[in-house]
Parts: sequence; C-alpha cells; structure tokens
Amino acid sequence: MEFVPAPPVHQILCADCGTPIVPNSANLFLSPPTSWTIARPESQELLAICLKKLKGLNKVRLTEAHFIWTEPHSKRLRVSLTIQKEVLTATILEQIFEIEYLVQHGQCPDCTKLAAKNTWKALVQVRQKVPHKRTFLFLEQLILKHGAQKDTISVKEVRDGLDFFYSQRSHALKMVEFLGGVVPVRSKASEQLLSADTHSNTANFKYTYSVEIIPICKDDLVCIPSKQARQLSNINPLTICSRVGNSLHLLDPNTLQSCEITSPIYWRAPFESLATVTDLVEFTILDIEPSGMTRGKFVLADAQVALSGAFRSSNGQNQDEDIMDYETSSAGNTILHTRTHLGGILQPGDTALGYHLSNANFNSDDFASLPSHRIPDIILVKKTYPNRRKKNKTRNWKLRSMAKEAGEEGDTGNARGVVGRMGGRDTKKVDEDYELFLRDIEEDEEMRGAVNLYRAKNDRPGAGSGMAGGKTRKRGQFEMEVDESGSNVESTAAPANTAPAQDDEEEEADFPEIKLEELLEDFDEMTLNDREE
Repeated sequence: MEFVPAPPVHQILCADCGTPIVPNSANLFLSPPTSWTIARPESQELLAICLKKLKGLNKVRLTEAHFIWTEPHSKRLRVSLTIQKEVLTATILEQIFEIEYLVQHGQCPDCTKLAAKNTWKALVQVRQKVPHKRTFLFLEQLILKHGAQKDTISVKEVRDGLDFFYSQRSHALKMVEFLGGVVPVRSKASEQLLSADTHSNTANFKYTYSVEIIPICKDDLVCIPSKQARQLSNINPLTICSRVGNSLHLLDPNTLQSCEITSPIYWRAPFESLATVTDLVEFTILDIEPSGMTRGKFVLADAQVALSGAFRSSNGQNQDEDIMDYETSSAGNTILHTRTHLGGILQPGDTALGYHLSNANFNSDDFASLPSHRIPDIILVKKTYPNRRKKNKTRNWKLRSMAKEAGEEGDTGNARGVVGRMGGRDTKKVDEDYELFLRDIEEDEEMRGAVNLYRAKNDRPGAGSGMAGGKTRKRGQFEMEVDESGSNVESTAAPANTAPAQDDEEEEADFPEIKLEELLEDFDEMTLNDREE
C-alpha cells in the first residue's frame, strides 16, 4: 500500500483580526467583531466556544463535557466528551473521547488599535489655570460616584489638568455634558482629518474637546468688577466663594448677601480670585457676639480676633523662642474687630482661618478702586482645628481613584490616581493639595455628601495607632504616613518650626467626625474569607 501525503493546506490572514485561517467565503475568523466575548481558561464560555467548533455534534446526544488540565503555556486545550446515540431499537451506544484544540492568538479591533498606537478617536482636555489640584481631586470623585469613567480608555495628567481618551465620539460628548453639569465650564470642539476616501465620500476624523473650568475655587477671596456687582443686586464687590457647582456661589460675609454667577455670565467678563486657600492666616477668636441674622446655615456676628500665637507667653527656657515671641507679639498683638458669617459655629477660644487684608497687596484694579471703608481688616473664611490636627490619628475612611499610577487604565484601586503622578511635579505640593482636599471633605458636610467614602480596612498590627509597620516621610509642613507600597495611609498637618503637640492639649469637642453609617464597603479589596464570614 502506497502512502499518499495529504495535500498542503494554504492559510490566509483574517480580514478583521489577522489570525491565520483556512480560506472561506467571507475570509473571516470565528464571528464578526461585535460577537467577541471574554472567556477565561476552563470557563463555561470557553467550553461553549469549543463545542460550537465541532461538526456533527447535533446528530448525537451530548451527556457530559469538561476540560482536561493542560500546561497553560502549551497553547493546547483538551476537552473530554461523553456522547450517546441509539444504534438499534432500545440499544444505546455511549462513547467517551478527547478532543485537542490548538489556540491561535488573535486580536479584536480594540486590541489592534492599541498595538498600532491608535487607541483613541476622541479626546476631552479638561483645564483649570490655578496653582493647585484640589478641583481635579474633587472632580475625580464626582466622576467615580456617577460612573462617568466607564467608557474612558485612559486618563493622563498634564500641566494644568487632565486628558480623557475615548474610542467613540459619543462617549466624549457624554463626558463634556457631565462636566458642564457639575462644574462651571466653557468648551469648544475641533477635529483632525486622518484619512478620506473620495470614491465612497467617507472620512475618518479625530475629535478634540477643550473644556476650561472657571479659575475660582471654594473659599477663594473674590473682587467682582464694580459694573458686574451692580448688576448682581448691587452686592459688595469683596466676597468669598462659598460653593462651586455648575455655577459660582459668592457670599458677602458682612451682610450675608449672596449671588450666583453662571458660566455664560462669567466668561462674558472674566475675573480672577484675589487670594486662595494657601494665603489663609490663622486667627484666634477672643470674643464673638451673634446678631441673630440668619441666611440658611450662616449667622451674622461681630467678632474680636487676634493672630494665632500673638499673645503667647514664653517660659524663658529658650532665648530664640523669646526673640520669636517678641517679634510676633510686636507685629500682630493688636485686637482686630470684624464681622463674620460664622457666628453659628465659632466660640471664644476657637481658631479660624481668614484673609489678613490690612497686610495684603493685590495686583487688581478692581480691588484698588474700592473705597477704604469697604475693605475690612480681615475676612474669616472657615473654622479650623489645630489641636486635633497635631494628633497623629489614622482616618477611618478612604477614597477610590481612577488609576493607581500614570498609564494604568480603569478603576484600579484606592491610591490618588493620575492626579499628582505627572513626572517633574513637586511632590510636596501634591501632598499639601491632597491633605487640604481631605480636610475639606471632613469639615464640609455638603461636600462630603457629593462623594463616596469607603471604610478603611487596616488588618496590620498597630494600624489604628498610625504605626502599621510603615514609615513617615516629612515634607515641609506635612507628615505623610505611608505603607511599604508607597500608598498614602494618613496625612496630618504639622506647622513648621513649632514645638511637638503636648499630650495634655485639649482636643476640639466639635471636630467633624465621619460616622460609620456614612461609609461604604469597598468590595474590591474584600478577600474570599471576608465574604464567607
């Protein structure tokens, strides 16, 4: 008997994914790209795909099918089948046999674009020209809460903001619409031609949407132009930003008069803030007398304040401290009188942050045109808790992020994400911005309700005391508590060149504690044992 070799089988590349296949009428592999599914090794989905590849299986009865273990890197799949068929009357024949499949790696259209560095079709550029990243930290939490990041391919940090990449134009338009609903913005669109077919009159474009956020943040000191202030119910031009939503909410702390500035009104005659939260000065409340006038949560009051530490007595043990106390006392031991909107929460002995206008110099024509009697010595902005901040206590809550490191995609963990990961940035400034953002969430109940807070889980010994086997990085005025992986565990503020906090210092009784019922469970970090318990 003469052996006749089988004729060689010629293969071609699939028109969609490039996988070598036997030629067919459509020159396609498996199914159209819309039917691509995720099938893990030895999963039911993969077993169903393998069974569909068998011809004639519909002529017999399949009673059992399961995978036989193979080396994961062998590119082989072995399936054991048990089939039955009636061959004679009341006679059933059963047979068990094995089938071996050869795995050929292919690429779906999205993976093909990724390999060709053509991953996005639409880009949303979000920018805000301010010297901090607090707005983007808050914006990231709003995106996560509403699930607006699900269609995002990747997120990249740039100098003044973030870039969001999308595979479809409709996804980018959806993000632009979302941003316009949560922060005051203006946007414009542009497109770039990639390729065109004159025969079919079709073209391929890349779309870019530029979104600019108003450069005014919460607690900023703002001087409205006089003409615009008269149009806004003749409000006092010198105001503070009390809230930022899809519009700006400005408040006059002397009269509790407020106004709202929408994006079209602002961009018609834009103006910048005089000072930001980094310019806030600490004051001690000596006496306060509420007047009874109330506008929602604000109560008008007359207060007597002094610079924090101005009347500090020295024990004479350190000559350098005596000199410093004398200079501080001679420069700012004057009792200042002001009117504030915080009469409902401030008590004598409390500490508040405010702007010291009598020692300030602003490069603003609008501020220079104000009469001197309309400019107070100080403007109190919010209450602060210096004694509690000196305590090295771990927060019982945490925030999620869109990405752990720069370049990672999707919702991957609980680190700070792409904000602050750009190379060359000042890490000290990033830590300060993040710590201020965490404090704003703690102290502002309205802001806390707009984001999702998750329960912090510390299984390591000593985690509750802030030790946790980790290490402490000292960066200027902040001490960052980090674990071995470098993720932020706790951030506490400690003013530079100050003595360590005494153990007998009394903590503020009204420190805003976040209750347990306000926290969500982070199921992504729960282990199998936790779920079983």
